[in-house]
Amino acid sequence: MQYIMTFFWSFLLVTMLNYVVSSINDVPFEFGLGVIVSVVLSVLVFIVSAVLPSESTPDYEA
Repeated sequence: MQYIMTFFWSFLLVTMLNYVVSSINDVPFEFGLGVIVSVVLSVLVFIVSAVLPSESTPDYEA
């Protein structure tokens, strides 16, 4: 479920960003580009979450 929701939110936010930027730059909106970028963003989020440790580091007193 976390993978589906991560893709959903990245798709929604990237597509919105793609629409706004294309409107500001006065270029045609490309839906496929937003889908590709959102898939890449989702994969990067999954990689970063797998690499970062989920537990806190112990405090050492010097």
